[in-house]
Amino acid sequence: MVILQKKVVGLSEAALQSFVLRARKATGLSGTVNVLVTSSAAVRALNRQFRAQNKATDVLSFPVTSSESGAGSRMAGDVAISADIAFENSIRLGHAVAQEIKILTLHGILHLAGFDHERDNGEMARKEAKLRRDFRLPAALIERVKPERTTTRPVHAAKRTSLKLRRRSARAGSTA
Repeated sequence: MVILQKKVVGLSEAALQSFVLRARKATGLSGTVNVLVTSSAAVRALNRQFRAQNKATDVLSFPVTSSESGAGSRMAGDVAISADIAFENSIRLGHAVAQEIKILTLHGILHLAGFDHERDNGEMARKEAKLRRDFRLPAALIERVKPERTTTRPVHAAKRTSLKLRRRSARAGSTA
């Protein structure tokens, strides 16, 4: 099931559900995946409740554990995505917010499939990069979080630019 609590330009629930099915198949993940696209405030609340981290993040994955699944359960887990952070990332990285939601969905599904980029010596990064190419998506999430070279442009200027673009987009009638 896909729930777009926060609407995303160029992405419908049906289109994201179709992507989830393709990503599940490509990762070998059996079982249903629920995807919630919501606000940063909602993701922050989930992160605080389940991970004891009082901050918003782009994507959270909640795999169903063996103790949670009953006999015959076909549930793999849940993925929660911040549409707000996805929108900011899409502006910063120069691609559509709908693509960013798919990148985050793929990343979350890989976690549900048992991958862990913090402990697997690059296995998840390689798998995500391959699937990103297969799905014709821009830079994989793990590839983007590598330390960047220092630039002469201060971070706060990038945030101001992002806010200006967001305001312009809001006036133009787009939503994130």
